[in-house]
Amino acid sequence: MSLFGAMSTAISGLNAQAAAFTNISDDTANSQTIGYKGVDTNFIDYLSSSSATENQSGSVVTTPSYQNEVQGTIQQSSDPLAMAIDGQGFFQVSEEAGATSTGTPTFSTQPYYSRAGDFQLNSTGYLVNSAGGYLNGWAVDPTTGVLNTSTMAPIQVQQTQFQPVATANVSLLANVPTTPGATSTLSSNVEVYDATGTGHQLSLGWTQNAGTANDWTLTLSSPDNQSGATIGSVNVQFNSNGTLGSTDAAVSLTPTFNGNTQSINLNLGSFGGSNGVTQFAGTDFDLHSISQDGAAPGAFTGISTSNTGAINANYDNGRSVQIAQVPIITFENADALQRQNGQAFTTTAASGVPIAQNQNENGAGTLVTGSVESSNVDIATQLSSLIVAQQAYGANAKVIATANQMLQTTLDIKQ
Repeated sequence: MSLFGAMSTAISGLNAQAAAFTNISDDTANSQTIGYKGVDTNFIDYLSSSSATENQSGSVVTTPSYQNEVQGTIQQSSDPLAMAIDGQGFFQVSEEAGATSTGTPTFSTQPYYSRAGDFQLNSTGYLVNSAGGYLNGWAVDPTTGVLNTSTMAPIQVQQTQFQPVATANVSLLANVPTTPGATSTLSSNVEVYDATGTGHQLSLGWTQNAGTANDWTLTLSSPDNQSGATIGSVNVQFNSNGTLGSTDAAVSLTPTFNGNTQSINLNLGSFGGSNGVTQFAGTDFDLHSISQDGAAPGAFTGISTSNTGAINANYDNGRSVQIAQVPIITFENADALQRQNGQAFTTTAASGVPIAQNQNENGAGTLVTGSVESSNVDIATQLSSLIVAQQAYGANAKVIATANQMLQTTLDIKQ
């Protein structure tokens, strides 16, 4: 009976080593697959009978040991839209289920989770990885700019045109001299925009008022102002220490461009502060910066990603608009996720529910843009395991052959 038991145990050993060999083969073949997670092999002993005086041979079975939480090496990519997760978590992706009559893709309701972050922009404006997974994210309302974190959907770039923005605010950071030179230029210019996105030159000229210390008149003008080149003027005073003192009126402009009057606020800084216009020693007007918040219309030039997970649409007018946010999905037990095609996973009862959160929050990893995570398979380890599996398989085969010879010897006794 023990010979047959030994043969049965050895056969189970062959099956177990074959299963280990399968996992080694799978890992080795995917050693260069972006976002691939390796599978190790656990061996489990099952007893038929065991006591203090007797031990009957049992069998051995295997179970896969998924390495979903083991980090792969993060390497730089030539793809600027590529993303990698350094730490725990997954990207949520969707699979295409078909298309409408107009060619718009439709998606499976089953969410998938992947570490394959080699995303590229496809012909319909979606971010898709090499396995065909469409990157999901939180959308930004194009009207309000509010991020909708209540639902996730495939990220698509639809804003191919940047709408013009009328200038509402102009900020000036400069120093007017205490004793301006005779040839000093005491003015600066900035281009502002009306509601149609047309640019207009706005000039700010400074004149020191005679007879009053630290007292200036700021004149604002534009050749495009339809009610006259001069838009208005304001009295600006400085404290004895050079900081902004007071003005005789709120610095608000109402030019008329292309038949429409618009309101523009001029920010000269805070009273008593040096974060705007100052009057320090010198003879020349020193312009540090002048900025405005309007914009001309712009055509879409591409998208970019940031380490915060923001997906931004870029335009040829220099503006950038966030269209979505990529969250990181974490699980209580990521090793219990169900493997799917394309380096993707689905949830199971043992994995726990998916939790979407910003990168680097509550245990979620950080995003690394312009990079991908390579397979977490170590070739040297796989080759070592291959040698062990090969030797163990041969040893189990030798046990079967030896048991067969012993049985044959037993049968030959009657001859």
